[in-house]
Amino acid sequence: MCLKFINRIYSKRSLGRLVRCTERKIKKDDMPVSTIIQSNKHADIAVSTGFKNADPCTARECKWERSTDGLVYVPYVISNQYSPDELKVIERGLWSFVDVSCIRFVPHEGQRHFLYIKSHSGCYSYLGRQGGGQVVSLKRPGCVYHRTVQHELLHALGFHHEQNRSDRDKHIKILFENIKPAQRHNFMRRETNNLATPYDYKSVMHYSRKAFSRNNEPTMIPIPDRNVVIGEARSMSRNDILRINRLYCRTLNLY
Repeated sequence: MCLKFINRIYSKRSLGRLVRCTERKIKKDDMPVSTIIQSNKHADIAVSTGFKNADPCTARECKWERSTDGLVYVPYVISNQYSPDELKVIERGLWSFVDVSCIRFVPHEGQRHFLYIKSHSGCYSYLGRQGGGQVVSLKRPGCVYHRTVQHELLHALGFHHEQNRSDRDKHIKILFENIKPAQRHNFMRRETNNLATPYDYKSVMHYSRKAFSRNNEPTMIPIPDRNVVIGEARSMSRNDILRINRLYCRTLNLY
């Protein structure tokens, strides 16, 4: 039986149960990172005027505000471009945060800051709260999959790609010679806030082994074990969920 997060304190064992419950809900609408990257020609972090995607999302204005009840409400609007089945996939992605965190994506009702989910040019999101209405693009076809919805929503909450972590050189080797020149910036190391969590090859935020390859050769290799699978996540990992709670949710006893 899946637990519900209603402002409660959970142990690490309970969090593991929540993750497993979430994973069991995954259906045919999933697509791994490797397939998404192959279908997306551009980076999936948008950059607004005066805001660089190299900057860590640590400033107060970058985070969504926590309410007095301990929950973080993120308003959203979904474009009418989507079919009923696509809408169900998007809504399931939004609701997947309820079981495992204090994040609540709620329909927009006049709030100043909100997400505008629409079918634009590819799969992308801005990094963290930008102010006003900000686009989360889930292009149809190609981007409306459960893991992609989660991936872009995590960007909107302020999370970078896993392979951009400040400690990534201890866990992965980037092969810049195999990367398309216009996409090399996607593989630069960032000064990230890792929230005392380990590097996670299973993160839904991790690129695949041949992401943005110019010659069908690997653009990154796990170290020391080069055979570790990367970029195949179909939903948020335990560490993805732990980071959300450490950044936003004070009511969880996870430290």
